[in-house]
Order: sequence, then structure tokens, then C-alpha cells
Amino acid sequence: MSRIGKKPVELPKGVTAEIKGQTIEVKGPKGTRSFTATDDVDLVLEDGSVAVKPRGTSKRSRQQWGMTRSMVENLTVGVSTGFKKELEIQGVGYRANMQGKDLKLALGYSHDVIFVVPEGVTVSSPKQTEVVVEGMDQQLVGQVAANIREWRKPEPYKGKGIRYKGEFVFRKEGKKK
Repeated sequence: MSRIGKKPVELPKGVTAEIKGQTIEVKGPKGTRSFTATDDVDLVLEDGSVAVKPRGTSKRSRQQWGMTRSMVENLTVGVSTGFKKELEIQGVGYRANMQGKDLKLALGYSHDVIFVVPEGVTVSSPKQTEVVVEGMDQQLVGQVAANIREWRKPEPYKGKGIRYKGEFVFRKEGKKK
């Protein structure tokens, strides 16, 4: 039995859910998100919470049970508080700043990198060495943060590059004489 799937998803204050067939639509202070579940599970709205129940005992329905519950919880968190990823930039001359809606990165290349921010995500740079990615969609926030990090991953010798806040970078010893 799925330990994740059997827990109902509590709806916080200011968040409402509406179920139509296999589609759940969640509305909150940050916006509206929807998710369509597979036919292997049932979505039930009961007194301020959403419960996910498997339709059978097949392996696929048990897999979809926990996954669907996690997706519904991500919808409720997204429309109520949102998701946030913080990146930090380390290296001499490495910096980030906002240029209109785009992010301008100086990462030691011969040119500055202009990162176009997609719809549904807000990117800000409170300091020159910090980038904050925020939005309602957890997958999109994580993907945008990964795309920014991809421009200059942290290297193991000096630790220069873009890393997630709190990320540990394994350091290597340099050449010996």
C-alpha cells in the first residue's frame, strides 16, 4: 500500500479545488493550475481535502496512486505559496543582473549570456552573485534553474561557476610539482 498515496492532500486557506472526471483544477491566490490523472486512480473531494484512490490492485494503478497524490499536492503548494530555487555565482568577474525581463550573465566567456526568461516564471537578481527563480510550476522552476546553471557548472578545482544555494561541490587537489 502506498504510504504517500493514502494521505489526503489538505487544501490550505484560500485554495479551492474542482474535480471534473479525471481533471482537477486548483485555484489559489497565485493563480490556477490543473492536472489530468490517468484512468488508474480516482480523485475524490472530501471536506477540505483531496483524496486519491487506486481503481485496482495492478502495479500501474499502485504506481499512479502515489504519483498522482504528489502532483495534486504540488498544485496546491504552487497556487498558495509557489516554488523557489536560489542560485549563487562564484568566480572572479562572474555576475548576473536583470536587463528588462531577461537575465544577463557575465560568466567569463568572450560575450555576455542573455537568458530569455520563459512565461510562468519570474527571475530576479537581488545581488550580482545571486539569482532567484520563482513560479507556480515546480517542474518549470527547476528546469529554468537547471538551464541557467548549465551555462557554467561549478568546476572542482577552484569551485567557479553557478551552483544551487547550499550545493556541495566536491573539490579536487591541483597538480603537484
